[in-house]
Amino acid sequence: MEHKVKYKMSLPLVSICIPTFNGEKFISEAMDSAISQTYRPLEIIVSDDDSKDKTLEIITTYKNKTDIPIHIFHHKPEGIGANWNNCVSHSNGEYIKFLFQDDLLEVNCVEKMVDAIIADKNIGLVFSKRKILYDKESKIHLKWIDINGDLQKNMEHILPIQDGKIFLKDPKLLNSPRNKIGEPVAVLLNKKVFEKVGYFSTDLKQTLDYEYWYRIFKHYNVCFLNEQLVSFRLHNQQATAFNILNSINETKLIERILFRNYFKYLHPVSIFIIIKKHLLLNRWILYFKFKLKSA
Repeated sequence: MEHKVKYKMSLPLVSICIPTFNGEKFISEAMDSAISQTYRPLEIIVSDDDSKDKTLEIITTYKNKTDIPIHIFHHKPEGIGANWNNCVSHSNGEYIKFLFQDDLLEVNCVEKMVDAIIADKNIGLVFSKRKILYDKESKIHLKWIDINGDLQKNMEHILPIQDGKIFLKDPKLLNSPRNKIGEPVAVLLNKKVFEKVGYFSTDLKQTLDYEYWYRIFKHYNVCFLNEQLVSFRLHNQQATAFNILNSINETKLIERILFRNYFKYLHPVSIFIIIKKHLLLNRWILYFKFKLKSA
């Protein structure tokens, strides 16, 4: 099926960033969804962490299938955050659209996200709902989906466009699921945010995406598109499954980051949860003294 491509010279360049590593199983589907976008101008930036399979061979064949420039960069494996950052550092676009090797974009995903982000110069991040692709016989995946399938279900305040600090102030910020935005595939970023808040953490393995969303919340407006514009795939070879199977849990670490860097923006409920869990009694006393002086 052919889709009408939106050509307009005044529209900004969008970089579709695809970090890869041994992704031959699903990379063709991901690439097909990228080149089928109704939006132009686009470029595709691939950062590969020394794949040993046919990932790059498959991607290279797409150079003859599309008018979209495809740039491939070889990257020394240093963790997923470093690979994500390498994609961004090589991009030329005004906006960054991540697409992981396992995932898919609806044909109008980029078009709808760009239409949203250019409507307000203070928007740093646009996100949408996502479909979940998974093996229906996997108990691990079913448990994960039960918790993380609908990321916005426990949010108290969510508007089409709002100040990102409202997310930090939400009393249900620390309710499950913790990631209220989604994986990077669900997001379009203004590249200027990387100049303002830096790049993804290379120390975190599980929470580096929503730790980055926290940083954006502090400085920018956020736009929510209440429709499924992407598909996020669960399978046993991906980082999400690896983290589950190996019991990688960064909950305490991310809570300490929140307390240290966003204390004045957090709702008292969130502060209480963190203090109670970490027994930060001295900071708890200081907080109440501050509240009493402000009353």
